[in-house]
Amino acid sequence: MADPKHQVVKPYLITRRLKPENQETPIQFMENDIIHPPLFYRRNHFSYPKLTYSNYFLPINGLVTTPLLLSMQHILQLPSKTIEVVLECSGNKRSLFEPKVFGEQWGKGAISQGSWKGVTLGTLLEFTGIENGAKEVVVEGYDFGERTDLDKAVSYIRSLPIEKALHPDTIIAYEYNNQPLPFKHGFPLRLIVPQWYGMASVKWIKQISVISSNFTGPFQSIDYKYYPNKDNDNGAHPVTTINVNSTIQKPLDMAKLNTGNHVIKGIAWTGRGYITKVEISMDNGDTWIDVKIVHSISSYSWVSWTYDWKAAEKGIYTIKAKATDSYGRTQPIKPYWNRKGYGYNAVDQIKVKIE
Repeated sequence: MADPKHQVVKPYLITRRLKPENQETPIQFMENDIIHPPLFYRRNHFSYPKLTYSNYFLPINGLVTTPLLLSMQHILQLPSKTIEVVLECSGNKRSLFEPKVFGEQWGKGAISQGSWKGVTLGTLLEFTGIENGAKEVVVEGYDFGERTDLDKAVSYIRSLPIEKALHPDTIIAYEYNNQPLPFKHGFPLRLIVPQWYGMASVKWIKQISVISSNFTGPFQSIDYKYYPNKDNDNGAHPVTTINVNSTIQKPLDMAKLNTGNHVIKGIAWTGRGYITKVEISMDNGDTWIDVKIVHSISSYSWVSWTYDWKAAEKGIYTIKAKATDSYGRTQPIKPYWNRKGYGYNAVDQIKVKIE
């Protein structure tokens, strides 16, 4: 008879910070392509907003023919779209940069994915009508607070170029995995921008505005830009499309294993096209082997890959993985170093000891 006091042990998020809450997904427990909310990574710049959901309206204003105030009931009645999308924090793997950079020291788990349902942003903008001269669509979240580099409180606000805003798969989501959007992931409405890093997918949407200029809020003009130089801003450019990348999930780095058969498994993803090849090296990059890829239905999600390894000899092994996408982009040996630590996508590697 089972001990009633025995509790089933479940994995939980790896905490990087609690105020604001920033936690990453333990990559070794990603057992399938849909990550359930308790294990979906959490990235926040401020404390969670306090909202009243019983009377929620979404304003759409700015350079539009007919400004609107849409009720949640109206939005739910509009034609919907469901897409499987990977969301990756642009600071994912920041802790791996050398030299080190300041910021949240994410490991490899600031990435998750699942099924998002909502109405396209383009559909909402069709109702309002976009006037000539419109250049960007600004999305403001209800979350706000202070920054260390400014003397006033600011909201989390980002913009999209008109072309990206009108992309047929840029959606305003209200469901995740066939359930109402979880509060900690943006309920009641959040933006989902496939192929771009997660900073673009604004949560807890407060309002949408169409503008005729380049938006210059701090989360666009200061943060989420690549600064390739340590001491100046020369060459700075915006963070947008996800880099081709891969992660070894099992075994874990510095694991000790017995001789015998082992499965090496991981994921690979890209913000352009789709993954065409994943290779691994068992000898620190001297030789490379193609591995088996399990392709996903959605081009916006990661692919899983596996390799059956017969570890016959004892010793220390450096295992590396690299992915290539349909645009010919391959993970580099060294990452593109930048001062704020965005877009790390160097060849992934672990060490294991066979005993």
